[in-house]
Amino acid sequence: MTKTPPSLDTQNALSLDKTALDEIDWRETLFLPQTDFPMRAGLPKKEPQILEAWYAQNLYQALRKQSKDRTPYILHDGPPYANGHIHTGTALNKILKDMIVRTHQMLGFNANYVPGWDCHGLPIEWKVEEEFRATGRAKDEVPGFEFRARCRAYAKQWQTIQCEEFKRLGVIGDWDTPYLTMNYESEAVICQELLGLAQKGQIHHAYKPVMWSPVERTALAEAEVEYAERKTTAIYVKFPLADIPASFTTKEQTSIVIWTTTPWTIPANRAICYSSTIEYGLYEVEKLEENLGFEPWAKTGERFIIAQARCENVMKAAKVAQYREVEKLTFDAQGNFAYDLKCHHPLRTMHDAQGKFDYDVPLIQAKHVSADAGTGFVHTAPSHGDDDYHTWINSPYGPDVPRTLDDDGCYTTLMPARFVGLDVIRTSGKKRGQDGAANAESIKALQECETLLARAPCTVRDAHSWRSKAPVIRRATLQWFISMTHDNLRQKALTAIENTKFYPERARNRLHSMVADRPDWLISRQRNWGVPLTLIVEKATGRMHTDLPQAQTINARIVDIIAKQGVEGWFATDIGVFMDGVPEYTKGVWEKVNDILDVWFDSGTTHAFCLEKRDDLQAPADLYLEGTDQHRGWFQSSLLHACASRGHAPYKALLTHGFVMAEDGRKMSKSLGNTIAPEDIIRQYGVD
Repeated sequence: MTKTPPSLDTQNALSLDKTALDEIDWRETLFLPQTDFPMRAGLPKKEPQILEAWYAQNLYQALRKQSKDRTPYILHDGPPYANGHIHTGTALNKILKDMIVRTHQMLGFNANYVPGWDCHGLPIEWKVEEEFRATGRAKDEVPGFEFRARCRAYAKQWQTIQCEEFKRLGVIGDWDTPYLTMNYESEAVICQELLGLAQKGQIHHAYKPVMWSPVERTALAEAEVEYAERKTTAIYVKFPLADIPASFTTKEQTSIVIWTTTPWTIPANRAICYSSTIEYGLYEVEKLEENLGFEPWAKTGERFIIAQARCENVMKAAKVAQYREVEKLTFDAQGNFAYDLKCHHPLRTMHDAQGKFDYDVPLIQAKHVSADAGTGFVHTAPSHGDDDYHTWINSPYGPDVPRTLDDDGCYTTLMPARFVGLDVIRTSGKKRGQDGAANAESIKALQECETLLARAPCTVRDAHSWRSKAPVIRRATLQWFISMTHDNLRQKALTAIENTKFYPERARNRLHSMVADRPDWLISRQRNWGVPLTLIVEKATGRMHTDLPQAQTINARIVDIIAKQGVEGWFATDIGVFMDGVPEYTKGVWEKVNDILDVWFDSGTTHAFCLEKRDDLQAPADLYLEGTDQHRGWFQSSLLHACASRGHAPYKALLTHGFVMAEDGRKMSKSLGNTIAPEDIIRQYGVD
């Protein structure tokens, strides 16, 4: 029998006999409160009961009624994508938002939380394409209205599923009336905002290089790509001088040497760039390496012009054992070479070139050239690079930019027949995303012309589409842009960043540098599922309808039709309906733009169709809270749109958080397929 513990006085006098102490029931000495709480929390079973009680008593509505006269505190929800189940990273973001909203509600604010969803764009379109392919119908065989209707239904299906998954996390918000970018009224406001910027002159149409996905056949913005390593072939190429200066005192072939990791761009070459800050030399090959098992492409007596700092590397790659410097090249007072230097195209002598490489290749002084890698010279293809493009159009040789690739990333008829139709990136089959035939054929042609100096496999870190995971290329196409310089937009955005609070503070520098260095905002996409670029353009001049005296009337018709019919209203309505009564309009002379808007423009305007349109919200928001990747995404697109249209940021503060990391060491992402479903954790442990 266990003894009852003695009273305190008796216990003080009790000898410390171990046997006696072991027999005492010490539970009787603990004074605990009596509660109805079970010994085990049982969260997987208990939490659904709590949630059921919250919704039965209309907790969200009760909070709004109770706090309607309080000072508002608005955390604006960055829209998750309506495509697939939520994952642990998505859950982290929503729970952090809920914690902040609840905290401010308890601090005495009216902290109203309105969730939202991003519903347009390539990821949904990609999935719907797969659905149609599974039934034997290619995308081009499906009428546009049917395809878009299926995309809308797909987005709605996943928005509904995600809504229930977020509610299970215990997040309190207006789940009955969230904002959706595909609501008709949202689509109408997005178009209204676009038209407003066009009327201000903020939007322009330009033919210049953009990141292009041959697999998805559309332009992509920086926020839609990720960088990954891929294997390619690096080559050194000889550009023979068209005329050898007399001071060089030789009749042997003399060439300027360039280096590139994109051999397929050589047929598009139009110039060579150099820098007057680099020291260049003229070098003669005296002896080649022996016992190689192959014959080097360099020839004894041949001369190369190379940056002095890169000469040793180039000669080693070319298997040159011995060489000498003939002379150092000099510049005039303007930084131009003190010689009349111009080159032949390295494919000029190609069999069946059809005279398409018979032009001279000029040398252009440019700031982007360095001697950190390569040869100190930069091969310049203005249709395939930003620096190339800007250097070319601002030179005496521009502004025409050759259209060397089509939408599939294949050579056009601007090239000799040998190249026409060759692909840069394979767009289908098991080898989708790998190098196409263009690289290999360009290298083969250079060998035949004896202008290939060296080649070697290399690994580069390059842009890939975050959806298809295939490499993207730089390709000049006609696209629509928001200018960063018109109306001083860049400076407005930088000033707005300075006036914004950042948590953590170091995030300010990241967003500032991105905005300071970014190019014009590419807003057009060559896809189907999205808000259309609702512009009507005069074919011959490129003039937009927003430049007409009747612009307001036309805009009102466009916005009204989309508010009633959604995006389908733009595609289904005859152009004459929009332009009715406009004296300048002639059928066939004007045409509708059928590109769609960048989805970042959609989400960047949520402050316009959510915060500003709802009576229970206000703008600017007190806080935007997202992962650090949104510095180049939603934070930036919202900032640029608001500064362009309203002159200030749509938020007072930005809070960024890190990512939930997957087992493979990368952040969890649906596109990577490395996620963990919250329900797997909840089923075992509950949300808490």
